[in-house]
Amino acid sequence: MSNNPVVHIIGGGLAGCEAAFQSARLGVPVVLHEMRPVRGTEAHLTDGLAELVCSNSFRSDDYEYNAVGLLHEEMRRCGSLILACGDANKVPAGGALAVDRGAFSDAVTAAIEAEPLITVERSEIDGLPPEDWQNVIVATGPLTSPALSQAILDVTGEESLAFFDAIAPIVHKDSIDLSQAWFQSRYDKGDGKDYINCPMDRAQYERFIQALIDGDKTEFKEWETPTPYFEGCLPIEVMAERGPETLRYGPMKPVGLTNPHTGGKAHAVVQLRQDNALGTLYNLVGFQTKLRHAEQTRIFRTIPGLQTAEFARLGGIHRNTFLNSPRLLDDALRLKAMPRLRFAGQITGVEGYVESAAIGLLAGRFAAMDALGHGAFAPPPSTTALGALLGHITGGADSETFQPMNINFGLLPPLVVEGKRPKGRDRKRAYTARALADFETWRGTAKAAAE
Repeated sequence: MSNNPVVHIIGGGLAGCEAAFQSARLGVPVVLHEMRPVRGTEAHLTDGLAELVCSNSFRSDDYEYNAVGLLHEEMRRCGSLILACGDANKVPAGGALAVDRGAFSDAVTAAIEAEPLITVERSEIDGLPPEDWQNVIVATGPLTSPALSQAILDVTGEESLAFFDAIAPIVHKDSIDLSQAWFQSRYDKGDGKDYINCPMDRAQYERFIQALIDGDKTEFKEWETPTPYFEGCLPIEVMAERGPETLRYGPMKPVGLTNPHTGGKAHAVVQLRQDNALGTLYNLVGFQTKLRHAEQTRIFRTIPGLQTAEFARLGGIHRNTFLNSPRLLDDALRLKAMPRLRFAGQITGVEGYVESAAIGLLAGRFAAMDALGHGAFAPPPSTTALGALLGHITGGADSETFQPMNINFGLLPPLVVEGKRPKGRDRKRAYTARALADFETWRGTAKAAAE
């Protein structure tokens, strides 16, 4: 064990909490630094750990045919705190894993506070961590404090990339008119009733698209103007501006749904997904927005079924920053210019709740192995979801064009079965079968190395 085995983790989001939990479970003491409520952010509403500020969905939970579902499964097999709390607080969402955001945050907070090797300190780290902190994980996410951001930039000599991440509105279920809307999942997945659907005919859809384009939007500061959006989380009005059919092939696609009130198909459909365990709140799926609040209320109440909608939260937008990780981080997530600092979560350039927690899981294990004096911790192989995601941000991506990335099968090495490359569902199943087999081999080796 090193002379200073403590791991300091900055940031109490999903990545920071997962990193803290993993380090502690390996027997290493952790100090978890969270600046809320001493300093708030533009997006957080509470001081709870692992607060979800955008969607309440961890996306597909199908580990056989979906890359994010595969990542879920690998993390579960690693004893992930985030997945355990997600599973314990899930709400209906078809084939996806969605959670009651309040209960989820409470569960993570309780687990962290109950862990004897973890100390939570509520204070802002307003610059580089003290030099006697020799094992640090920076997991400050998309809302890193300005002082810490500047300190990191001073060390790296890099201009941080940035984009805007938008928040979808939430409505009270009892304000939705179910004489116009109806319960159904696309193609009746899950229990077939996990979403509320609001139909539009062609004329309604065209008026809605024009309203989105014409609506009064948040004005960005001059220094924010050139910041690009992440393609996987575009504001609804930005998608509308790309063409009249964009939304019909995106979050408002009508496929797999039949309106029971008419027996027919809608031209477009707005879907709402359950947002809490009580089923009293529903969020507008894919409706991230930078419209001003008054405009959101006006425009979204033109959606059939939402004419009298009461909003529990309106949409918003915040600036998201991340490192050029392929250039700045080594394969153990350490900053090349200052190896005592590791990074985890969205600040590394992964996109999505689960991806952020996954990198936190790996960073926590890397840091713990260093603290225990066990030498380098062998990362998961690139054929696994965990290994592919890590490999992408630490060298697999082109540093000149690096952008945030969700886990997807395109990050895994191609595979050949009996001399041929499988296609379609066979391809996905082959990827997951290989991944889980290689993962189990790695997990056995990693367990032996930690003992």
